[in-house]
Amino acid sequence: MSLLTTSVSPENAQGLVADVYSEIEATWKMIPNPIQMYSVSPELLKNQWQKYQYFDSQTTPSAKLNTMIRLLVSKEAQCDYCIGLNAGMLINLFAMSPEEVQLLKTDPSTASLDEKEKLLLLFVLKAVDHAHDITEGDMLALKEAGLSEKEIFEAVNSGATMRAANIIFDTFKVDIDY
Repeated sequence: MSLLTTSVSPENAQGLVADVYSEIEATWKMIPNPIQMYSVSPELLKNQWQKYQYFDSQTTPSAKLNTMIRLLVSKEAQCDYCIGLNAGMLINLFAMSPEEVQLLKTDPSTASLDEKEKLLLLFVLKAVDHAHDITEGDMLALKEAGLSEKEIFEAVNSGATMRAANIIFDTFKVDIDY
């Protein structure tokens, strides 16, 4: 059970929370428990939703790559909610088999992505777990693969955002709702 007692359920939402929930419901067909936790701070709820919308609208990193980033960052952080949710998204939204998802979790270099996105995925994982080990050579390899600094920055931001979400969800014991 969540440690937060002031989260707003969809049926009790009002004002800004109701407006954001309406957008989320239209897109995701549900209001996941972690999103409801954000209702404790309506402004952060809105900000978090805008981030999800932004990341999912980009071509590089693609929505599939972002989902892989979220899964693998969550796996490293041992955030069960996010591992299960993102694995399910890879299966249901991106037609990956459960075996492919398991292999991805075991060996991210097997990701079913083009080479450019695979390089970006591996870079993000390194950045999130070992930021001090990133070198000029790492950046150069990404640029030589055709990635812009904006694309690289946004992908790392996506991974860092997920790590922060893992901490929040685990701290407040988000209930699994899938």
